[in-house]
Amino acid sequence: MNHPDRPAGRALTEAEAEAEAIRLIAEGYSDNAPVATRYKDPTPPPAIGYAPPVQQDGRAPMSQRATDISGIMLATGIASVPISGGISLVMWTVGQVNPVVVGIVCVAPVAFLGALSRVFKSAKAVVAAAPPTIHQHYEGTVIQDNTEVTTHTRGVIARTDNRFDR
Repeated sequence: MNHPDRPAGRALTEAEAEAEAIRLIAEGYSDNAPVATRYKDPTPPPAIGYAPPVQQDGRAPMSQRATDISGIMLATGIASVPISGGISLVMWTVGQVNPVVVGIVCVAPVAFLGALSRVFKSAKAVVAAAPPTIHQHYEGTVIQDNTEVTTHTRGVIARTDNRFDR
């Protein structure tokens, strides 16, 4: 609360601050006494410890989705070790095998699974892209306007051609 004799925003001199403190102490608590609305503690926060920060054990903090994906990547990486070891053992034992044949044998299952996954994805997209069947029942005169707008934009300075087909 501002003192009536002092303009707002001007700091008190030491003598004015002492006089204000004496006035407030003498006045005591009353309804017209100024109320503190905030207080900033000037003491610095205490230090918790002296050791510098250390990297913590475990995985770095990340989202749940990122954690799930990293777990899948770790599992597939570990699962590839016995497969790679088995292939290496077969190649070492055979010795004189045509490298093209070995490459085809090793790549064929992966290519087959990739093609199979694309087939499933495209089948899922076709099912999702089919428009829903809508049954509408009207009474009286109904006018349906099916207008298609074909837009073609080209050039550095864009020029747009709109064609209306009815």
